[in-house]
Amino acid sequence: MTGFADARGSHANLRWRWEAKSVNGRGLDFRFRAPLGYEGLEAGARTLATERFKRGSLQIVLTAASEEASRGFRIDPAALADAVRIAKKLAEETGLPPARIDGLLALKGVVMQEESAVLDDEARMKRDAAMLESLANAYDLLARARGGEGAKLEAILLRQVDEIERLTGEARVLAAQQPTLLRDRISAQLKELLGGANANVSEERVAQEIAMLAARADLSEEMDRLLAHAHEARALIAGKEPAGRKLDFLSQEFNREANTLCSKSSDIQLTHVGLALKAVIDQFREQVQNIE
Repeated sequence: MTGFADARGSHANLRWRWEAKSVNGRGLDFRFRAPLGYEGLEAGARTLATERFKRGSLQIVLTAASEEASRGFRIDPAALADAVRIAKKLAEETGLPPARIDGLLALKGVVMQEESAVLDDEARMKRDAAMLESLANAYDLLARARGGEGAKLEAILLRQVDEIERLTGEARVLAAQQPTLLRDRISAQLKELLGGANANVSEERVAQEIAMLAARADLSEEMDRLLAHAHEARALIAGKEPAGRKLDFLSQEFNREANTLCSKSSDIQLTHVGLALKAVIDQFREQVQNIE
């Protein structure tokens, strides 16, 4: 399901904003983006997400700002050592003056600014707890937004289940007429092959052929399963537990029965109903992809 929510918070001299976006996904895909120094929040953010969501592609973005007095700087020793080594080597090879310290410190990655540089472990833990608490609020707002979309999807899915049941009932009526249609068709074909209306056609032979074809074309089991699947779909939609994967599987079962109906059909009207069923089932399956 799609949705968007944000939440703001503050702690000491730090202010932040969480953005939580959700788009459709078959599973739960989690993406986290935060400024340097806040990467450690990802594990907690992921845990909070899995407690609330089962499906969807989540994108979590953190922006943070603090007052200048609370900012700290640190030098990456490894990056500085590499810069010094390269500068000396270039000076020896080219004869140019050695690099100045201000030039080395200006290189990207040598000096890093961290809001958390001046925090001890206890202060950092308190800050992180406050930030994750506001993220939990953003998740709750996102879940509410997704729930609103889910209510709209519920109405759409129920209408599609209604249409599946209506078409199944229509198919049942047409399927009941298939033995009569088969008898008339076989009788006409045999009479044509044996020389017209005056040919001696065994009624017993015709009945045997009709019985075999009618048994192969019997659709009662398919009709029963379609209605049973529709009943199960209604129960899943009305339930409180995540049902997206189950409904996805159920849509495949719907489609399997509709395919069998079309393959067994010996009447053009019944075939048209089967194709209409397949179209509705395909729409149902597309909508199910949006459900948690």
